[in-house]
Amino acid sequence: MKTLSRFNKGMYIVNTVVIVLTFMAYVFPFLAPNLFPFLSVLTLVLPLFLIINALFFMYWLIQFKRQMILSGFVLILGITFINKFYKFSELDLPPEEGDMVVMSYNVRLFNLFQWIPGNDVQEKIKNFINEINPDILCVQEYSENAGVDLRVYKYRTLFMQGNKIKTGQAIFSKYPIIDEGQITFESSHNMLIYADIRKGQDTLRVYNMHLESIKISPDVNEIERSVDSINKKKSTLVFNRISDAFKKQQQQAEKLMEHKSKCRYPMLICGDMNNSAFSYVYRSIKGDLNDCFEEAGKGFGKTYNFKYYPARIDYIFADRKFKVKAFKNYSEFKNSDHFPVVTRIRYERD
Repeated sequence: MKTLSRFNKGMYIVNTVVIVLTFMAYVFPFLAPNLFPFLSVLTLVLPLFLIINALFFMYWLIQFKRQMILSGFVLILGITFINKFYKFSELDLPPEEGDMVVMSYNVRLFNLFQWIPGNDVQEKIKNFINEINPDILCVQEYSENAGVDLRVYKYRTLFMQGNKIKTGQAIFSKYPIIDEGQITFESSHNMLIYADIRKGQDTLRVYNMHLESIKISPDVNEIERSVDSINKKKSTLVFNRISDAFKKQQQQAEKLMEHKSKCRYPMLICGDMNNSAFSYVYRSIKGDLNDCFEEAGKGFGKTYNFKYYPARIDYIFADRKFKVKAFKNYSEFKNSDHFPVVTRIRYERD
């Protein structure tokens, strides 16, 4: 530090703080959020920490300063996280007979309350689904009140709640559904549903999840207002709400893990997790399944229309008995606050 200028000393202090926060973010995916709910928020911005560390590494490298070693070490440790944030190459194997296309999409009630201006949003969503023509479609925030007709699907599992406006989740399938069920979450409007689907001689379990929302608007206006007004109480309420959501997500994930542990079929888990790929909840639910984005996706894999950050909070996980042949997130299709994710897979018997 003695050889550093006053400006560089300040930069090194900031660099050190970022390094400490990055190490903490590395550890928290292995710790249950109910232990450190507030600090678990750090996992949401882990990619930002990696980018800042990379910038600091370049800053010190240009000056040939040994301070670059710490940031370089942090980046080396973070290599395993890179694929969860950004994929440099994609996999798109040729379609074959027996392939299965799976879509997961949070449709936000098909724009029932006109969040997006225009009267054609429902029709656009329907036409998009018909164009992709998935064999299995998992929908979160589904509402029959929107009147969107998906008659192309002979088989469906619907679980709704509410009185005048019924909302919930749905699984649509071109293959017969031989069993179905719902897992409710305490003190939450969110839920988990499943369907056992018969495809030829095989049966597979499909889970459609919608975990607790952290309730941050896409343009983060609420946080900006809190910062602009320097209202510590408001800011604290926002972060407390995120912490509470993380604790609920942990309980919901544990319910899913308990349920799927009794399943004897190869499984797919689709849906809106409302959390990042660097979280304890993600690590718990994914388990030994494949993240289809990591297997075949490209780019940031953005699935939520968040103004300042390429958030990936919607997932399709596949049993290792499925070969993931292609994956795409349709971030250009902005007819909900979420973007559809689609994968093409093939079941490979032992």
